[in-house]
Amino acid sequence: MAKILDRLLLFIYSLSIAIISAYAILRWSGLVPGLQEYLNSTQLQVVSITVSAVLLLLSVRFFYISIRRERVHIPSIDQRTEYGDIQISVETIENLSLKAAARVRGARDLKARIRVTEAGLEIMIRAVVEGDLSIPTMTTDIQKQVHDYLQETTGIPVSSVAVYIANVAQSTAIKSRVE
Repeated sequence: MAKILDRLLLFIYSLSIAIISAYAILRWSGLVPGLQEYLNSTQLQVVSITVSAVLLLLSVRFFYISIRRERVHIPSIDQRTEYGDIQISVETIENLSLKAAARVRGARDLKARIRVTEAGLEIMIRAVVEGDLSIPTMTTDIQKQVHDYLQETTGIPVSSVAVYIANVAQSTAIKSRVE
């Protein structure tokens, strides 16, 4: 929330200073009538125009900063080995989890959510299963498959694998007619 407020204030400040600076440049250069009777010195005009131009450039810079997008940090799991550092993105862990869960027969429409904790990875798999299979057996198979595959592939400890069965799908077996 603080970043949004800071950016909004910087945006308003930049826009205000830009308008004031542009107006001052036009007034001091004589393009807009007024204030000329107060300026008898050419040096004062040059200094005023220079200061106004610098303020205008700073305002344009601040305006750019206020509207640019920040680079998004992609969450990753960092490991240190004897050869150096390894970073594995959470998206990679999700994809590996889905790949392992897809190996279990009868699991469809898989989705994964990963949470990194001190104890290791907590993985939540959401699945739709075929109706003619044993759900307890299938969920146990998914848990074991995902747990073992991730620990073997990434070397990151997996603390838990939770499976949520969202629905049961009907088998879409097509019976062929013989005429």
